[in-house]
Amino acid sequence: MIVWTVANQKGGVGKTTTTIALAGVLAEQGHRVLLIDTDPHASLSYYFGIESEDLDLSVYDLFTQVSSQEQILQSLCPTKYPNIDILPATMGLATLDRSLGTKGGMGLVLKKAIHTLTDSYDYVLIDCPPVLGVLMVNALAAADHIVIPVQTEFLALKGLDRMIKTIEIMQGEQKSSFKYTIVPTMFDKRTKASILAFKKLQEVYTDNIWPGVIPIDTNLRNASSAQKVPSDYAANSRGTLAYKSLLNFLIKHKISIMRLNPT
Repeated sequence: MIVWTVANQKGGVGKTTTTIALAGVLAEQGHRVLLIDTDPHASLSYYFGIESEDLDLSVYDLFTQVSSQEQILQSLCPTKYPNIDILPATMGLATLDRSLGTKGGMGLVLKKAIHTLTDSYDYVLIDCPPVLGVLMVNALAAADHIVIPVQTEFLALKGLDRMIKTIEIMQGEQKSSFKYTIVPTMFDKRTKASILAFKKLQEVYTDNIWPGVIPIDTNLRNASSAQKVPSDYAANSRGTLAYKSLLNFLIKHKISIMRLNPT
C-alpha cells in the first residue's frame, strides 16, 4: 500500500481537486483507493455527497478513542465509484489542536490506523487542512510521499516556503527525509504572472518540481458540481489529461514509495 499526502499551508491551491483527480485515475486503472479527509471543512467528503455530520464515526474518532481495525472499517464510507472509499471528516476535527495538541504520542495516530488497512487498499490519499497542527503532522508522518499543489501566482509561493520549512522541521524530529513533489496548479498561459511564477518555482525547486502544470480548466469546477471525479466527468479535458500525466510521473519515478533514511 502506498500513501500520498496532499498538503500545503495555503488554502485555495487545489489540494482537494488534486486528491480527487488522482484518486479517480487510479481507480480507473483498477487500483483500490482510500481517501482520508483531515480538513474540518470536509470538502472532500461533501464532494462525494457525504454529509459527514450525520455519521456515527469519522476521522475524528481515530483521535478521541482507541480504534480497533473493526471500528476503523466501520468508519469508512463507500462512494459511487467501486474502487474508491473515503474516511470522512467532521467539524469536530477543528477542536483537536486545543484538546490534544499538548498530549504526547498523537503524531502517529493516522499512520497506525492506515497500517491496519494494508491489505484492503493499494493507495491511500490524504487531503490536508491548510493549517499546521495535529492533523497535518499526522498526515505528513503517515506519508510515503508528499504532493504539494501550488497555485502559479506569487502569493502562493509564500505558502510553499512555509510548507517546506514544516517538512524540514519534521525531518529533524523524525530523523528521516521526506520525499515531496511540487505541483504547479491553476496555470494560465495567457497571463504573465502565471508564467513568471512557474519559472520561479522551476528555478528555486529544480529537484522537487513536476515539470508539467495543472491548467485552469472549468471542467474541474464543473466536475465538482456534478460530484464526479474529473476523469469520469470529462475524460479528455485539459485538466484530466494533466492529472493523468502527473500520476504517470509519480509512478514512473517510483517516488511514491521512496523515503530517504527510513526509520
